Amino acid sequence: QVQLVESGGGLVQAGGSLRLSCAASGSIFSINAMGWYRQAPGKQRELVATITSGGSPHYVDSVKGRFTISRDTAKNTVYLQMNSLKPEDTAVYYCNAQITTMPSWGGYDYWGQGTQVTVSS
Repeated sequence: QVQLVESGGGLVQAGGSLRLSCAASGSIFSINAMGWYRQAPGKQRELVATITSGGSPHYVDSVKGRFTISRDTAKNTVYLQMNSLKPEDTAVYYCNAQITTMPSWGGYDYWGQGTQVTVSS
């Protein structure tokens, strides 16, 4: 079974930084896109950043210039470097990956369990 395990969340003051990691493990043949989503209390889940298998990143406007997504293909891991954090960044952050588990089968979306990021004023 495929699992995505996130780490790096925590409590930080406004203006601080955190680095999130998400490692995929299990019966993995290949991974296409990977990304990060977040959900704040009382709000809908939103896309934060994605990165293609070729390394092309995409960001939601509110984090451009502050967050950087990257990946290590050999380690099946995606990272999110978060700088200049603001209280409005407070949310549960979820890792996502499009994974193929067998050579002749199509890709499937997998999700991590979420990691809490809290930014104080």
